[in-house]
Amino acid sequence: MHRGEETAATAVRLMRSRYSAFAVEDEAYLLATWHPATRPNGVGFDDGVRWTGLEILRTEDGGPDDGKGLVEFRARYLTGTESGELHEVSRFVRHDGAWVYVRGKVM
Repeated sequence: MHRGEETAATAVRLMRSRYSAFAVEDEAYLLATWHPATRPNGVGFDDGVRWTGLEILRTEDGGPDDGKGLVEFRARYLTGTESGELHEVSRFVRHDGAWVYVRGKVM
């Protein structure tokens, strides 16, 4: 997906690919999979953050035949020797036939 050879069939698949894009700091992919109405001009990556794991907690809709979806997740990271976690509920919609990220609410 990061190379543009396929698109995510579900919202959770897009969520997983976006997590991977954050881990490797693939700004182009993150911006390309962000809804144009909420897309920032750039992605601010935090220096020294290493993403170490993703746990999907729940999903609502977001299947191959849906038009919208929700994914709640926990993403773990390390900053030096300190561990942390991002807990977010993300909203996705289909835009021009492809799943895109709209916004997230940090829990």
